[in-house]
Amino acid sequence: MRSSHKPGAAFAVLGTLCLASAIVSAPAAAAEPVPAPWWPAKVIDAAKADKPVVDYVPLDKASKPWSVCVLFPHMKDSFWVAVAYGIVSEAQRQNIGMTLYEAGGYSNLPRQLSQFDDCRAAGADAVIVGAISEAGLAQKIAEARAAGVAVVGAVNPMAEAATNGKIFVDFPTMSAQTGRYLVDHLGAEGGKVVTFPGPAGSGWAEAYNDGFKQAVAGSAVTVLDEKFGDTGVAVQQQLVQDALQAYPDMTVVWGTAPTAEAAIGAAMEAGRDDVLIMSTYENQAMLDAMKRDEIAGFATQYPVLQGRIAVDMAVRALEGAEVMAFAQPVPEVVTRKTADAINLDLVLAPADWRPSYTVSAR
Repeated sequence: MRSSHKPGAAFAVLGTLCLASAIVSAPAAAAEPVPAPWWPAKVIDAAKADKPVVDYVPLDKASKPWSVCVLFPHMKDSFWVAVAYGIVSEAQRQNIGMTLYEAGGYSNLPRQLSQFDDCRAAGADAVIVGAISEAGLAQKIAEARAAGVAVVGAVNPMAEAATNGKIFVDFPTMSAQTGRYLVDHLGAEGGKVVTFPGPAGSGWAEAYNDGFKQAVAGSAVTVLDEKFGDTGVAVQQQLVQDALQAYPDMTVVWGTAPTAEAAIGAAMEAGRDDVLIMSTYENQAMLDAMKRDEIAGFATQYPVLQGRIAVDMAVRALEGAEVMAFAQPVPEVVTRKTADAINLDLVLAPADWRPSYTVSAR
């Protein structure tokens, strides 16, 4: 497989992110070592017109053991495990209760709606939502807010829902960075791309795709086609294999991190040793692949940081403290050359950490 720094045609894969797998009962998280302070953290205060970059500092500790319920689309990959790590570690630091549900995938909106009801029935003080569909959850969110339950949107876009606070990256900006990286990296020779943005209707997949296409417009990098689909590795592998057959002149695959993971093997099996692979977002597989020089790099939106800030937003809302209405991580492209300058503790969970679905206040 072609190294990320060699000249010539490239077969690039860029990843986004997604979710899957139904919640199973799990024991309460055991007490874990408290991570080093993660603040101040640079974020964009996106609720302000000029969108300044500011230092985010959380509360010292919650004033009481609030109960927070968390809804994820899935926990299929290490991206969402990283968000979960951020949530669990901040819930432990602030000494609040937390229960996490995952819906098993982006096609399972009815399950996420039912899990939202479960949160309400259990008496959650706040709900943190990694939404499968903002439109699908809008009524549930409005009803919760009317009942005095705080709601925070995390990771996936929330454009209009009446949340107390929300944190997610500007997806067009993040994907545009990967597009500009490819334009610069491939130079005058350029490349021909089929994009694999993620599941249609998720909001973030379309935003990723649009940002990437805008970034490469007018360059030597051209888009042949776009293929939306669930971010399970098996689904993405089939999409990539189909594209390799349909577009023999394709030199760039751009899509989700599971796309990148699947494409490493698919390109090898197809005899495409001219392949250059990138991921549009981070997970452990992408970091490992980058270290092995199997991919050129990936963009990061700091998922651990997002999980921690989402918890702090929920506590602030419950305690009547000031809440940043809309925070955005500052995305960056991570390559072998830049990795040492990135705080990876805010990107991925520790390698030996296993997801905890519950946290009990001490």
